Amino acid sequence: MRIAVASGKGGTGKTTVATSLALSLDTTRTMVLDCDVEAPNAHLFLNPTFERRKEVGILIPQVDGGRCSFCGRCAEVCQFHAIAVIGQNILVFPELCHGCGSCTLNCPEQAISEQLDVLGILEAGPTPTGVYFARGVMKVGEPMAVPIIRELKKWDIEGRGTSLASQDEAYDWETIILDAPPGTSCPVVESVHGADFAVLVTEPTPFGLHDLRLMVEVLHKLDIPAGVIINRDGTGNVEVDQFCAEADLPVLMRIPLDRSIGAGIAQGKPLVAIRPEYTDQFRDLYRRILDILQKAGP
Repeated sequence: MRIAVASGKGGTGKTTVATSLALSLDTTRTMVLDCDVEAPNAHLFLNPTFERRKEVGILIPQVDGGRCSFCGRCAEVCQFHAIAVIGQNILVFPELCHGCGSCTLNCPEQAISEQLDVLGILEAGPTPTGVYFARGVMKVGEPMAVPIIRELKKWDIEGRGTSLASQDEAYDWETIILDAPPGTSCPVVESVHGADFAVLVTEPTPFGLHDLRLMVEVLHKLDIPAGVIINRDGTGNVEVDQFCAEADLPVLMRIPLDRSIGAGIAQGKPLVAIRPEYTDQFRDLYRRILDILQKAGP
């Protein structure tokens, strides 16, 4: 089962939930993918040993001036204006290129080849608890996170069929937990796409409610069922609970605002290490998700 842990708002505790959920399950059959490639931090709680590494990027056009007829066809088909023909000059703008390959396919002179523009790296390895971990790390200053997240989900780690490229593709892990980036933009959509269920972590504040609404709209369009965890419960207001009731969103767990929890997380401790009683609560949460999906049917 693929569970995405997401939230429209940053700082709500997505990584806290994702890592503790993983540690509460059968760790030898569980994998965590840290899809927050701009600021990955799940490794701080799981302490993996990275054994595999792979550069990832997009293919950028390279024009052979000796073969080019300067017809301008490449510029015509580029939707992102990443290539321009000015007189007898071809200008390529890598920061605008999405690596779609249209210019290469449409060049009548076959004057365009492609070279890899590295956007970041993928890393993977085991953790001391048995959970397998993989993450993407985007190079500082790069503008696009989506290609890295897409390749992370496609990466066939150890030949165990871990690719999430297709919903119908089999894999050997019982549970794959995707720790999504904050917000509701393209990187989030790519992260949650293909998930069987989404756990939305929020907080009982006006900002938390506003961004929770946005994330629910995204999941509705993607047809992904969801439930909510309310973090820092007992503070703020009751409007998040009211919204969940109106939207028929089950509240799967409540985590109180507690100084000892905050201090432990600041030290890099998972929630289930700070409060071992949450192990059973996360297992119950997992069973509730299975029950929700079973009732929903195929």
